[in-house]
Amino acid sequence: MNKFDKISVANEARIELHDVLNLTGAEVSINVLPAGASVPFVHSHKCNEEIYAILDGKGYAVIDGKKVDLTAGDWVRISPAAKRQFFASADTAIKYICIQVKENSLEGYTMTDAVV
Repeated sequence: MNKFDKISVANEARIELHDVLNLTGAEVSINVLPAGASVPFVHSHKCNEEIYAILDGKGYAVIDGKKVDLTAGDWVRISPAAKRQFFASADTAIKYICIQVKENSLEGYTMTDAVV
């Protein structure tokens, strides 16, 4: 029995990895917005913070009414209650990963959770 799951992700506009990787502590999605496109809704969460990693391109997010410019290499953490919406720039697509986890749930990490 494998203690891991592996998939390859092609060029889909959006894929959620929760089911395909059997995730038990987080939701991870890979997203691509074409130039000039946006997520079609403003949203927040009840319990989960989101961490966004911008992989390619540029765009911006509007977070609680504030415009935040985004470009490849940027990372953004957004608390659950913050209202957010993402946009690609007018001339460039944006590709990003969104990691969703329960706020304040981290009990150990790297050196404190590793078993050698």
